[in-house]
Amino acid sequence: MNTLNYLQELLAIASPTGFTKDVIEYLIETTEKMGYRAKRTNKGGVLVTVQGKDDTKHKVVTAHVDTLGTIVRAIKPDGRLKLDKIGGFPWNMIEGENCTVHIASTGGKVTGTILLHQTSCHVYREAGTIERTQDNMEVRLDEKVKKADDTKALGINVGDFVSFDPRTTLTDTGFIKSRFLDDKVSAAILLALLEKYQLEKIVLPYTTHIYFSTNEEIGYGANSSIDERTVEYLAVDMGAMGDDQQTDEYTVSICVKDGSGPYHYGFRQHLVALANQYAIPFQLDIYPYYGSDASAAMRAGADVKHALLGAGIESSHSYERTHIDSIVATQNLVDAYIQSGLVE
Repeated sequence: MNTLNYLQELLAIASPTGFTKDVIEYLIETTEKMGYRAKRTNKGGVLVTVQGKDDTKHKVVTAHVDTLGTIVRAIKPDGRLKLDKIGGFPWNMIEGENCTVHIASTGGKVTGTILLHQTSCHVYREAGTIERTQDNMEVRLDEKVKKADDTKALGINVGDFVSFDPRTTLTDTGFIKSRFLDDKVSAAILLALLEKYQLEKIVLPYTTHIYFSTNEEIGYGANSSIDERTVEYLAVDMGAMGDDQQTDEYTVSICVKDGSGPYHYGFRQHLVALANQYAIPFQLDIYPYYGSDASAAMRAGADVKHALLGAGIESSHSYERTHIDSIVATQNLVDAYIQSGLVE
């Protein structure tokens, strides 16, 4: 399945919000090899326009390729690093994670591990109960450093980005485990569909803009560079799982409402009708603490009908997991939507 190939390639590229240059180059190179013309937006996104039979009304379909990460906040007296978060996650979600410091001054890299300062239970009685905060979480560098000057001699400075090891694993039972399935699963789906439309010479009913955004994790992504002829906006992102949620790892999740409010009712019903028409397994759900590029576009004043769907992702913003069944269902529904008529 080409989608999984694209997914593994995307996951291997470090791309915390603000440090997405490598993944942008990958997207441009990949889509241009397919025969498309990719536009790099000033904000850092990648926009691929697929001409349709009707050019008077357009669709936007977006996924984001920026991820959670951290940035060097300070170099501590013992040479370890204090961090500042990029995106929303509790500190315990990254405790024990291997990481890479991307050194701005040299272009080099230094690996390390993110740990609680009071990790050793043989020394610190409160190791298991102490609250994890910015003040006691740090990077233990894989270099011989004993003081701040040793770390500075490596070229590391405040403002250097720190990415997390995705630890991508594909199981024999069809599960994909990795950090950053949010939202590189969706980006891989859009790449696979772009490849399909080119290879099969499919002409879409309406001109469609495939927008890979790079600022979603900090609240704004594809909310600019939207063609004024756009009337519908679909965000393909993560389906959130947990207590009281219907979303699972085997179907596509259609969002009814998130933290920004309800999504467009007619658009939602259009997606439900397509799922029923093509026998695509789906769930309707509410994501209580969530916002998407579609909701960001609405806040920015876009005059469009907006919707959100995605593969079901277990343990969001931590070490995530989904199943190939959910990816297939999501891809089939996105494909059906892109090739469908407009929402009534």
